[in-house]
Amino acid sequence: MSLTPIELEQFVAGLVDAPERWEHVVRHASDMRVYEQIWDDDDVNAWLICWSEDQDTGFHDHDESAAAIAVISGQVREDRLRLGRPPRSRVLGPGSIFTVPAVAIHRVLHAGTAPAVTLHAYSPPLIRTGAYRIGADGELERELLSAEEELKPMPAPS
Repeated sequence: MSLTPIELEQFVAGLVDAPERWEHVVRHASDMRVYEQIWDDDDVNAWLICWSEDQDTGFHDHDESAAAIAVISGQVREDRLRLGRPPRSRVLGPGSIFTVPAVAIHRVLHAGTAPAVTLHAYSPPLIRTGAYRIGADGELERELLSAEEELKPMPAPS
Protein backbone atom coordinates (compact mmCIF):
# COMPACT_ATOMS: atom_id res chain seq x y z
CA MET A 1 0.00 0.00 0.00
CA SER A 2 1.27 3.48 -0.84
CA LEU A 3 1.35 6.25 1.73
CA THR A 4 -0.47 9.50 0.99
CA PRO A 5 1.67 12.66 0.67
CA ILE A 6 0.69 13.69 4.22
CA GLU A 7 1.53 10.23 5.60
CA LEU A 8 4.87 10.31 3.77
CA GLU A 9 5.67 13.74 5.28
CA GLN A 10 4.74 12.42 8.73
CA PHE A 11 6.90 9.33 8.19
CA VAL A 12 10.01 11.32 7.23
CA ALA A 13 9.38 13.76 10.12
CA GLY A 14 9.31 10.75 12.45
CA LEU A 15 12.67 9.61 11.08
CA VAL A 16 14.13 13.08 11.66
CA ASP A 17 12.98 12.79 15.28
CA ALA A 18 14.69 9.38 15.64
CA PRO A 19 18.39 10.17 15.07
CA GLU A 20 19.39 6.82 16.56
CA ARG A 21 18.20 5.30 13.25
CA TRP A 22 20.53 7.37 11.06
CA GLU A 23 23.14 9.52 12.83
CA HIS A 24 25.68 6.66 12.86
CA VAL A 25 25.81 6.69 9.01
CA VAL A 26 26.35 10.45 8.57
CA ARG A 27 29.63 11.06 6.74
CA HIS A 28 30.65 13.31 3.88
CA ALA A 29 32.91 12.71 0.89
CA SER A 30 34.13 15.32 -1.57
CA ASP A 31 33.94 13.06 -4.63
CA MET A 32 30.36 11.73 -4.29
CA ARG A 33 27.22 11.94 -2.21
CA VAL A 34 27.15 9.42 0.62
CA TYR A 35 23.81 7.62 0.78
CA GLU A 36 22.60 4.78 2.97
CA GLN A 37 19.25 3.02 3.04
CA ILE A 38 17.93 3.23 6.60
CA TRP A 39 14.39 1.82 6.22
CA ASP A 40 12.73 -0.74 3.97
CA ASP A 41 9.29 -2.34 4.29
CA ASP A 42 6.35 -3.12 2.01
CA ASP A 43 5.04 0.48 2.04
CA VAL A 44 8.08 2.75 2.21
CA ASN A 45 11.85 2.88 2.02
CA ALA A 46 14.10 5.67 3.20
CA TRP A 47 17.63 6.88 2.55
CA LEU A 48 19.97 9.23 4.38
CA ILE A 49 21.99 11.37 1.94
CA CYS A 50 25.06 13.46 2.85
CA TRP A 51 25.93 16.34 0.51
CA SER A 52 29.12 18.31 -0.05
CA GLU A 53 29.97 21.19 -2.36
CA ASP A 54 28.97 20.84 -6.06
CA GLN A 55 27.11 17.53 -5.59
CA ASP A 56 24.02 17.19 -7.78
CA THR A 57 21.56 14.41 -8.67
CA GLY A 58 20.86 15.72 -12.16
CA PHE A 59 17.27 15.73 -13.39
CA HIS A 60 15.45 12.51 -12.55
CA ASP A 61 12.11 10.99 -11.63
CA HIS A 62 11.23 8.36 -9.03
CA ASP A 63 9.34 6.14 -11.48
CA GLU A 64 6.22 5.03 -9.56
CA SER A 65 7.26 6.37 -6.15
CA ALA A 66 6.31 9.64 -4.47
CA ALA A 67 8.87 11.16 -2.10
CA ALA A 68 9.10 13.26 1.03
CA ILE A 69 12.46 14.89 1.73
CA ALA A 70 13.57 16.43 5.03
CA VAL A 71 16.59 18.70 5.39
CA ILE A 72 18.40 17.91 8.64
CA SER A 73 21.40 20.22 8.25
CA GLY A 74 22.93 22.51 5.65
CA GLN A 75 21.04 23.56 2.53
CA VAL A 76 19.93 21.92 -0.70
CA ARG A 77 18.28 23.35 -3.79
CA GLU A 78 15.46 21.61 -5.60
CA ASP A 79 14.78 22.40 -9.27
CA ARG A 80 11.56 21.19 -10.93
CA LEU A 81 11.82 20.82 -14.69
CA ARG A 82 9.49 23.05 -16.74
CA LEU A 83 9.33 23.09 -20.52
CA GLY A 84 9.94 26.38 -22.30
CA ARG A 85 11.17 28.21 -19.21
CA PRO A 86 13.75 27.89 -16.46
CA PRO A 87 13.23 25.26 -13.75
CA ARG A 88 11.29 26.28 -10.64
CA SER A 89 13.98 26.50 -7.95
CA ARG A 90 13.87 26.72 -4.18
CA VAL A 91 16.57 26.53 -1.53
CA LEU A 92 15.65 24.58 1.58
CA GLY A 93 17.34 24.52 4.96
CA PRO A 94 17.17 22.65 8.27
CA GLY A 95 13.63 21.79 9.34
CA SER A 96 12.23 21.92 5.79
CA ILE A 97 10.18 18.98 4.52
CA PHE A 98 8.88 18.87 0.96
CA THR A 99 7.11 16.30 -1.17
CA VAL A 100 7.76 15.20 -4.74
CA PRO A 101 4.92 13.53 -6.66
CA ALA A 102 5.78 10.39 -8.62
CA VAL A 103 5.14 12.26 -11.89
CA ALA A 104 7.66 15.06 -11.18
CA ILE A 105 11.02 15.48 -12.90
CA HIS A 106 13.38 17.28 -10.54
CA ARG A 107 16.93 17.52 -9.31
CA VAL A 108 18.43 18.14 -5.90
CA LEU A 109 21.81 19.74 -5.41
CA HIS A 110 23.95 20.98 -2.56
CA ALA A 111 23.53 24.69 -1.79
CA GLY A 112 25.47 26.94 0.52
CA THR A 113 28.90 26.27 1.95
CA ALA A 114 28.28 23.88 4.86
CA PRO A 115 27.79 20.15 4.20
CA ALA A 116 24.14 19.07 4.16
CA VAL A 117 22.23 16.01 5.37
CA THR A 118 18.80 15.01 4.06
CA LEU A 119 16.36 12.14 4.65
CA HIS A 120 14.36 10.83 1.66
CA ALA A 121 11.32 8.54 2.05
CA TYR A 122 9.62 6.88 -0.94
CA SER A 123 6.24 5.21 -1.27
CA PRO A 124 5.70 2.78 -2.77
CA PRO A 125 9.31 1.78 -2.07
CA LEU A 126 11.78 3.15 -4.62
CA ILE A 127 12.92 0.44 -7.03
CA ARG A 128 14.26 2.50 -9.92
CA THR A 129 14.69 6.06 -11.11
CA GLY A 130 14.69 7.69 -14.51
CA ALA A 131 17.72 9.92 -15.17
CA TYR A 132 17.38 12.58 -17.88
CA ARG A 133 19.75 14.16 -20.37
CA ILE A 134 19.48 16.18 -23.57
CA GLY A 135 20.34 13.93 -26.52
CA ALA A 136 22.51 14.87 -29.49
CA ASP A 137 19.39 15.86 -31.45
CA GLY A 138 18.08 18.04 -28.59
CA GLU A 139 15.47 15.52 -27.46
CA LEU A 140 14.97 14.67 -23.80
CA GLU A 141 16.23 11.13 -23.09
CA ARG A 142 15.50 8.94 -20.04
CA GLU A 143 17.78 6.23 -18.70
CA LEU A 144 16.49 3.76 -16.11
CA LEU A 145 18.69 3.22 -13.05
CA SER A 146 18.21 0.95 -10.05
CA ALA A 147 17.50 2.65 -6.73
CA GLU A 148 20.98 1.67 -5.55
CA GLU A 149 22.79 3.49 -8.39
CA GLU A 150 24.10 6.98 -7.73
CA LEU A 151 22.15 9.73 -9.44
CA LYS A 152 24.31 12.41 -11.06
CA PRO A 153 23.99 14.76 -14.02
CA MET A 154 23.88 12.74 -17.24
CA PRO A 155 26.28 13.88 -19.97
CA ALA A 156 24.92 14.35 -23.47
CA PRO A 157 25.96 11.53 -25.81
CA SER A 158 28.93 12.36 -28.06
